[in-house]
Amino acid sequence: MQNNLLLEGKIALVTGGGRGIGKAIALELAKNGADVIINYNGSEQRAMEVVKEIEGFGQKAYAYKCDVSDYSACEEMVAMILKEHSKVDILVNNAGITRDNLILRMTEKDYDDVLNINLKGAFNTIKHLSKNFLKLRGGKIINISSVSGVLGNAGQANYSASKAGLIGLTKSIARELSSRNVCVNAVAPGFVATEMTEALPEEAMAKAKESIPLGRIGEAKDIANAVVFLASDNANYITGQVICVDGGMAI
Repeated sequence: MQNNLLLEGKIALVTGGGRGIGKAIALELAKNGADVIINYNGSEQRAMEVVKEIEGFGQKAYAYKCDVSDYSACEEMVAMILKEHSKVDILVNNAGITRDNLILRMTEKDYDDVLNINLKGAFNTIKHLSKNFLKLRGGKIINISSVSGVLGNAGQANYSASKAGLIGLTKSIARELSSRNVCVNAVAPGFVATEMTEALPEEAMAKAKESIPLGRIGEAKDIANAVVFLASDNANYITGQVICVDGGMAI
């Protein structure tokens, strides 16, 4: 490992860290010196694969299963993490789902499920870790929003509402915790290549590229790089901000 790592000595918790953008974030945090706690609620195998990959960088990694939308379960997970690791310096709220449909066809369950995981899940982790950050008198909270939360998107009323809500949550918590030197920011990804987008028809991919000024689909690492910056001391004077990593979609 190289010297002068940006996040050396830090412990990070990444929700939904077993796949996609969450996995890329977890790996980049580790490459920059952080020990990483992976939260997952799906495949234990995938989460453990990320743990092993991080250990290959010479960092410590752990996996905790928890549905972050469950207030009590999240409280128990945080209590266990703090008991076993003593602190969390960096919290990345990445866990999220989509249940896309036009409002005419969207069910109440589709709406509630997306809001509960994407928005309430972030509230739950921040709520239960707030005393930890106040005690540390520092730390970084990074919420993964979306360009859909900035611009809106047809067929994503639930997703866009949840991601716009994350932006409001970010700004409010930034104000509340700033006196204790805790920086709270959001990253809003645009169209990023993941398993989900790779399944789209070529026509849909071509149309998506047309809406991006830089003319290409983003990579998960693009989002991870922004998170590493915000998690580092290089971003100590940045709080309450939304960084769009979207190739210019939100211009």
